[in-house]
Amino acid sequence: MAKRDYYEVLGVTKSASADEIKKAYRKLAIQFHPDKNPDNPEAEDKFKEAAEAYEVLSNPEKKQRYDQFGHQGVGGAGGYGGAGMNMDDIFSQFGDIFGGGGGGGFGSFFNGGGGGRRTKKGTNLRVKMKMTLAEIANGVEKKIKVKRHLIADGVTFKSCSACQGSGQVKKVVNTMLGQMVSASTCGVCGGSGQIVDKKPAEADARGLLIKEEVISINIPGGVAEGMQLSMSGKGNEIPGGIAGDLLIVIEEIEDKVLQRDGNNVIYDLYVSFIDAALGASIEVPTIEGKVKIKIDQGTQSGKMLRLKGKGIKDINGYIKGDQLIMVNVWTPTHLSREEKEALEGLRDSDNFKPDPGNSEKSFFDKMKEFF
Repeated sequence: MAKRDYYEVLGVTKSASADEIKKAYRKLAIQFHPDKNPDNPEAEDKFKEAAEAYEVLSNPEKKQRYDQFGHQGVGGAGGYGGAGMNMDDIFSQFGDIFGGGGGGGFGSFFNGGGGGRRTKKGTNLRVKMKMTLAEIANGVEKKIKVKRHLIADGVTFKSCSACQGSGQVKKVVNTMLGQMVSASTCGVCGGSGQIVDKKPAEADARGLLIKEEVISINIPGGVAEGMQLSMSGKGNEIPGGIAGDLLIVIEEIEDKVLQRDGNNVIYDLYVSFIDAALGASIEVPTIEGKVKIKIDQGTQSGKMLRLKGKGIKDINGYIKGDQLIMVNVWTPTHLSREEKEALEGLRDSDNFKPDPGNSEKSFFDKMKEFF
């Protein structure tokens, strides 16, 4: 099922302030909080959906990418985990929204001390992916080597005796209003509810090993510099929990010939005065290889030619940008005596006198037409 628009999820407009976004999220978080809606999968889904929307819209950089590229801009489609988080992510990242302490404020208010042990998640890994313009244009599959913390073969676990496998240590305090129950993460097992029973000698105290893996990554076409994609479960593993994510940060390798402008690419073409005056067939580079274009007789410097569909595929669809060719007429800087004499003989010709007339557009008119 397609993701809903994040602004629609929170019930705010694109012009909403950071404070308005936070208030809208807090209202939904209270309404659909798991402690207030026990055994209600629908409420839990809405709670996660609101947290995912807030995680993006509360971050200025992610919000800007989302406004420009949609869900793909924040890794929200195309087989990636997007901003999707488990319940542990939500309570650990938004403690200020939930009253602090990873959700303890809500737990004590609604049902006396928390809704049970939350799933632990391993740490995320971040890698930089350098991509050429050709790779960015249509997408590419790449394989990279990643060193991850993985649970060693042969490791066995047993229930933590300090928290009896719950992952939390509860304290009861008597007050004038009755007993108040607070819960905190178990310091022995780190909240997993399990401790190592047996492990191979090469594993660490948590039963983990550092292993190098080759991971295949499908990068969608149309990604941009600084964009971050996410592969769920390809980060570090953790005992008694789920693996973290692999975050892929895109870095564009600057092309020496073609310049990117959004989904379009721009090429500066220099032609001789002779070719501009008489017309010519000239070969130009594109992302997909070289093609021949026609230079019409009498082409003026600054004329812009367009090759439809020769640009970059839009990340949110199948439409491709164009290649824009800026024609520059090259004026020779050094002339032989014979060349000078030939040109001097043409100086007074009416055909060689500038006469733009009304049909020739100004530079500003060309730019307005382009944009």
